[in-house]
Amino acid sequence: MKLLFHVSFLGTAYCGYQVQPNGVTVQQKLNEATKSLFGYECDIIGCSRTDSGVHANQFCATVSKKGSSTLETTIPTERIPQAISPYLPEDISVFRAEAVDEGFHPRYDVKYKEYIYQIWNRSERNPFLFDRSWHYPKAISEDAVSKMNEAAAQFVGTHDFASYMASDSKIRDTVRTVYEAEVTRRGDMLIFRVSADGFLYNMVRILTGTLIAVAEGKIGPEDIAAITAAKDRRLAGITVPAHGLFLNRVVY
Repeated sequence: MKLLFHVSFLGTAYCGYQVQPNGVTVQQKLNEATKSLFGYECDIIGCSRTDSGVHANQFCATVSKKGSSTLETTIPTERIPQAISPYLPEDISVFRAEAVDEGFHPRYDVKYKEYIYQIWNRSERNPFLFDRSWHYPKAISEDAVSKMNEAAAQFVGTHDFASYMASDSKIRDTVRTVYEAEVTRRGDMLIFRVSADGFLYNMVRILTGTLIAVAEGKIGPEDIAAITAAKDRRLAGITVPAHGLFLNRVVY
Protein backbone atom coordinates (compact mmCIF):
# COMPACT_ATOMS: atom_id res chain seq x y z
CA MET A 1 0.00 0.00 0.00
CA LYS A 2 1.07 3.57 -0.77
CA LEU A 3 -0.74 6.50 0.78
CA LEU A 4 -1.80 9.78 -0.80
CA PHE A 5 -2.00 12.62 1.71
CA HIS A 6 -4.26 15.60 1.05
CA VAL A 7 -2.62 18.46 2.91
CA SER A 8 -3.47 22.07 3.66
CA PHE A 9 -0.93 24.53 5.01
CA LEU A 10 -0.29 28.16 5.75
CA GLY A 11 3.01 28.85 4.04
CA THR A 12 4.04 31.98 5.95
CA ALA A 13 6.61 30.27 8.17
CA TYR A 14 8.09 28.01 5.49
CA CYS A 15 10.62 28.24 2.66
CA GLY A 16 8.18 26.50 0.33
CA TYR A 17 7.26 22.83 0.20
CA GLN A 18 10.44 21.02 -0.82
CA VAL A 19 13.22 20.20 1.63
CA GLN A 20 16.19 22.56 1.32
CA PRO A 21 19.23 23.32 3.45
CA ASN A 22 18.56 27.02 4.13
CA GLY A 23 15.24 26.92 5.91
CA VAL A 24 12.29 25.01 7.33
CA THR A 25 9.89 23.55 4.75
CA VAL A 26 6.53 21.79 4.69
CA GLN A 27 8.08 18.56 3.41
CA GLN A 28 10.51 18.56 6.32
CA LYS A 29 7.63 18.76 8.79
CA LEU A 30 5.80 15.94 7.00
CA ASN A 31 8.98 13.83 7.09
CA GLU A 32 9.31 14.35 10.82
CA ALA A 33 5.63 13.64 11.49
CA THR A 34 5.47 10.42 9.47
CA LYS A 35 8.62 9.09 11.12
CA SER A 36 7.09 9.75 14.54
CA LEU A 37 3.78 8.15 13.56
CA PHE A 38 4.96 5.07 11.66
CA GLY A 39 8.30 4.52 13.43
CA TYR A 40 10.48 4.66 10.29
CA GLU A 41 11.59 7.16 7.69
CA CYS A 42 9.32 7.69 4.70
CA ASP A 43 9.69 8.86 1.13
CA ILE A 44 7.30 11.75 0.61
CA ILE A 45 6.79 13.03 -2.94
CA GLY A 46 4.72 16.17 -3.50
CA CYS A 47 2.51 17.16 -6.40
CA SER A 48 4.58 20.32 -7.01
CA ARG A 49 6.95 22.79 -5.47
CA THR A 50 5.71 25.98 -3.84
CA ASP A 51 7.59 29.21 -3.21
CA SER A 52 8.28 30.65 0.23
CA GLY A 53 5.13 32.14 1.70
CA VAL A 54 2.71 30.39 -0.68
CA HIS A 55 -0.23 28.57 0.91
CA ALA A 56 -2.26 25.48 -0.02
CA ASN A 57 -5.91 24.64 0.44
CA GLN A 58 -5.12 21.27 -1.13
CA PHE A 59 -1.64 19.89 -1.67
CA CYS A 60 -1.13 16.19 -2.45
CA ALA A 61 1.83 13.98 -1.58
CA THR A 62 2.46 10.25 -1.65
CA VAL A 63 3.93 8.49 1.37
CA SER A 64 5.79 5.19 1.33
CA LYS A 65 8.44 3.53 3.48
CA LYS A 66 11.89 4.84 2.59
CA GLY A 67 13.46 2.62 -0.05
CA SER A 68 10.15 0.92 -0.79
CA SER A 69 7.07 1.57 -2.93
CA THR A 70 4.70 0.59 -0.12
CA LEU A 71 3.86 1.58 3.44
CA GLU A 72 3.51 -0.74 6.42
CA THR A 73 1.07 0.31 9.15
CA THR A 74 -1.76 -1.14 11.22
CA ILE A 75 -3.50 2.24 11.47
CA PRO A 76 -6.70 2.29 9.38
CA THR A 77 -6.28 4.66 6.45
CA GLU A 78 -9.29 6.77 7.41
CA ARG A 79 -7.80 7.38 10.89
CA ILE A 80 -4.36 8.51 9.74
CA PRO A 81 -5.24 12.23 9.49
CA GLN A 82 -6.30 12.22 13.14
CA ALA A 83 -3.32 10.07 14.18
CA ILE A 84 -0.70 12.28 12.53
CA SER A 85 -2.18 15.57 13.73
CA PRO A 86 -0.30 15.68 17.11
CA TYR A 87 3.03 15.42 15.27
CA LEU A 88 2.37 18.35 12.92
CA PRO A 89 2.57 22.08 13.63
CA GLU A 90 -0.74 23.92 13.77
CA ASP A 91 -0.22 25.53 10.36
CA ILE A 92 -0.08 22.15 8.54
CA SER A 93 -2.94 19.64 8.37
CA VAL A 94 -3.39 16.28 6.68
CA PHE A 95 -7.15 16.39 6.14
CA ARG A 96 -7.48 13.17 4.12
CA ALA A 97 -5.48 10.01 3.43
CA GLU A 98 -6.23 7.38 0.81
CA ALA A 99 -4.56 4.25 -0.53
CA VAL A 100 -3.25 4.44 -4.10
CA ASP A 101 -1.51 2.03 -6.46
CA GLU A 102 2.23 1.57 -6.04
CA GLY A 103 2.81 3.09 -9.50
CA PHE A 104 0.80 6.24 -8.76
CA HIS A 105 2.82 9.47 -9.02
CA PRO A 106 1.46 12.64 -7.37
CA ARG A 107 3.01 14.96 -9.97
CA TYR A 108 2.94 13.04 -13.26
CA ASP A 109 -0.62 11.73 -12.80
CA VAL A 110 -2.16 15.18 -12.22
CA LYS A 111 -4.83 16.17 -14.77
CA TYR A 112 -4.78 19.79 -13.69
CA LYS A 113 -4.11 22.09 -10.77
CA GLU A 114 -6.00 25.18 -9.74
CA TYR A 115 -4.52 28.23 -8.05
CA ILE A 116 -6.21 31.26 -6.60
CA TYR A 117 -4.67 34.64 -5.88
CA GLN A 118 -6.35 36.89 -3.32
CA ILE A 119 -6.19 40.70 -3.58
CA TRP A 120 -7.56 42.78 -0.70
CA ASN A 121 -8.81 45.82 -2.58
CA ARG A 122 -9.53 48.47 0.03
CA SER A 123 -7.60 51.53 1.19
CA GLU A 124 -7.33 50.14 4.74
CA ARG A 125 -5.42 46.98 5.60
CA ASN A 126 -7.24 43.98 7.03
CA PRO A 127 -5.14 42.50 9.87
CA PHE A 128 -7.08 39.24 9.68
CA LEU A 129 -5.88 38.76 6.11
CA PHE A 130 -2.24 39.60 6.84
CA ASP A 131 -0.02 37.22 4.83
CA ARG A 132 -3.13 35.61 3.31
CA SER A 133 -3.79 38.22 0.61
CA TRP A 134 -2.04 41.07 -1.19
CA HIS A 135 -3.19 44.48 -0.01
CA TYR A 136 -3.81 46.65 -3.10
CA PRO A 137 -5.21 49.96 -1.79
CA LYS A 138 -6.08 51.67 -5.10
CA ALA A 139 -9.75 51.13 -5.96
CA ILE A 140 -10.42 48.71 -8.83
CA SER A 141 -13.73 49.55 -10.50
CA GLU A 142 -16.21 47.05 -11.89
CA ASP A 143 -15.26 48.26 -15.37
CA ALA A 144 -11.62 47.46 -14.58
CA VAL A 145 -12.63 43.98 -13.35
CA SER A 146 -14.43 43.43 -16.66
CA LYS A 147 -11.26 44.38 -18.54
CA MET A 148 -9.24 42.06 -16.32
CA ASN A 149 -11.58 39.23 -17.30
CA GLU A 150 -11.26 40.12 -20.98
CA ALA A 151 -7.51 39.83 -20.55
CA ALA A 152 -7.72 36.64 -18.48
CA ALA A 153 -9.74 34.98 -21.23
CA GLN A 154 -6.73 35.42 -23.51
CA PHE A 155 -4.69 33.13 -21.22
CA VAL A 156 -7.05 30.20 -21.82
CA GLY A 157 -5.80 27.61 -24.29
CA THR A 158 -2.46 26.05 -25.16
CA HIS A 159 0.24 28.72 -25.41
CA ASP A 160 3.92 29.29 -24.82
CA PHE A 161 3.86 31.14 -21.49
CA ALA A 162 7.53 32.19 -21.45
CA SER A 163 6.48 35.85 -21.05
CA TYR A 164 4.93 34.91 -17.71
CA MET A 165 7.84 32.97 -16.23
CA ALA A 166 10.55 34.24 -13.88
CA SER A 167 13.47 35.45 -15.98
CA ASP A 168 15.99 33.31 -14.07
CA SER A 169 14.03 30.08 -14.57
CA LYS A 170 15.83 27.19 -16.28
CA ILE A 171 12.64 25.59 -17.65
CA ARG A 172 12.93 25.00 -21.40
CA ASP A 173 9.49 23.60 -22.25
CA THR A 174 7.29 26.62 -21.55
CA VAL A 175 4.11 25.46 -23.32
CA ARG A 176 1.17 24.92 -20.99
CA THR A 177 -2.60 24.53 -21.38
CA VAL A 178 -4.77 26.84 -19.28
CA TYR A 179 -8.33 25.59 -18.83
CA GLU A 180 -9.87 28.45 -16.90
CA ALA A 181 -8.86 31.97 -15.89
CA GLU A 182 -11.22 34.47 -14.30
CA VAL A 183 -11.41 37.30 -11.78
CA THR A 184 -14.30 37.55 -9.31
CA ARG A 185 -15.10 40.03 -6.56
CA ARG A 186 -16.42 39.15 -3.12
CA GLY A 187 -16.92 42.42 -1.34
CA ASP A 188 -13.46 43.99 -1.05
CA MET A 189 -11.68 40.81 -2.11
CA LEU A 190 -10.68 40.14 -5.70
CA ILE A 191 -9.89 36.52 -6.49
CA PHE A 192 -8.01 35.43 -9.59
CA ARG A 193 -8.65 31.74 -10.28
CA VAL A 194 -6.64 29.83 -12.88
CA SER A 195 -6.39 26.13 -13.70
CA ALA A 196 -3.90 24.45 -16.02
CA ASP A 197 -2.10 21.19 -16.76
CA GLY A 198 1.04 22.76 -15.32
CA PHE A 199 2.58 26.05 -14.26
CA LEU A 200 5.92 27.72 -14.82
CA TYR A 201 8.03 29.30 -12.08
CA ASN A 202 6.13 32.37 -10.76
CA MET A 203 3.59 32.02 -13.57
CA VAL A 204 0.44 32.67 -11.53
CA ARG A 205 2.02 35.63 -9.74
CA ILE A 206 3.07 37.17 -13.07
CA LEU A 207 -0.32 36.52 -14.67
CA THR A 208 -1.87 38.30 -11.70
CA GLY A 209 0.55 41.21 -12.04
CA THR A 210 -0.34 41.46 -15.72
CA LEU A 211 -4.04 41.66 -14.85
CA ILE A 212 -3.26 44.42 -12.35
CA ALA A 213 -1.50 46.29 -15.16
CA VAL A 214 -4.71 45.93 -17.18
CA ALA A 215 -6.73 47.34 -14.26
CA GLU A 216 -4.31 50.28 -14.09
CA GLY A 217 -4.66 50.94 -17.82
CA LYS A 218 -0.99 50.21 -18.53
CA ILE A 219 -1.91 47.18 -20.66
CA GLY A 220 -5.09 46.64 -22.66
CA PRO A 221 -6.90 43.30 -22.92
CA GLU A 222 -6.14 43.44 -26.65
CA ASP A 223 -2.39 43.48 -25.86
CA ILE A 224 -2.30 40.08 -24.15
CA ALA A 225 -1.99 37.99 -27.31
CA ALA A 226 1.03 40.00 -28.48
CA ILE A 227 2.67 39.84 -25.04
CA THR A 228 2.21 36.06 -24.99
CA ALA A 229 3.52 35.64 -28.54
CA ALA A 230 6.62 37.74 -27.81
CA LYS A 231 7.90 35.28 -25.15
CA ASP A 232 9.51 38.28 -23.42
CA ARG A 233 9.21 38.55 -19.63
CA ARG A 234 9.79 42.32 -19.78
CA LEU A 235 6.45 42.92 -21.50
CA ALA A 236 4.25 41.31 -18.84
CA GLY A 237 3.26 42.73 -15.46
CA ILE A 238 5.01 42.62 -12.12
CA THR A 239 5.50 39.50 -10.01
CA VAL A 240 3.01 40.06 -7.20
CA PRO A 241 3.90 38.96 -3.65
CA ALA A 242 3.78 35.27 -2.76
CA HIS A 243 1.52 35.60 0.28
CA GLY A 244 -1.67 36.07 -1.77
CA LEU A 245 -1.22 32.77 -3.62
CA PHE A 246 -2.92 29.46 -2.75
CA LEU A 247 -2.70 26.09 -4.44
CA ASN A 248 -6.43 25.54 -4.32
CA ARG A 249 -7.16 22.18 -5.93
CA VAL A 250 -5.36 19.17 -7.41
CA VAL A 251 -7.32 16.92 -9.75
CA TYR A 252 -6.20 13.42 -10.78
